[in-house]
Amino acid sequence: MQLALVLETNDPERIWNVFRLANKALDAGHTVETFLVNNCVEAPDAEHEKFNPHGALLKYTKNGGELAACGTCMDSRGLEEDELRARSSMDEYLRIIEDADKVLTFS
Repeated sequence: MQLALVLETNDPERIWNVFRLANKALDAGHTVETFLVNNCVEAPDAEHEKFNPHGALLKYTKNGGELAACGTCMDSRGLEEDELRARSSMDEYLRIIEDADKVLTFS
């Protein structure tokens, strides 16, 4: 199954849990594409004493998960593209949704 995950939050616990789910889906043989939008483009920088969102994102990309981030949202926050924040567009966002068998949104 092809899953599209849309994240709209910079809450560390939510980010961590979404990427735990994404990693489980990859382990089960599913294809997963994730789009970071709104303040979730800050997700790679999220820190928390109990949860490890950064580590979950790293595992996701190393496991073959696709990750894209809204370029306009990045610009409005002065963020640069990096290994966990690939600059993307609304065209790519639409493609991810259109190609998915299921779309899950987390805010």
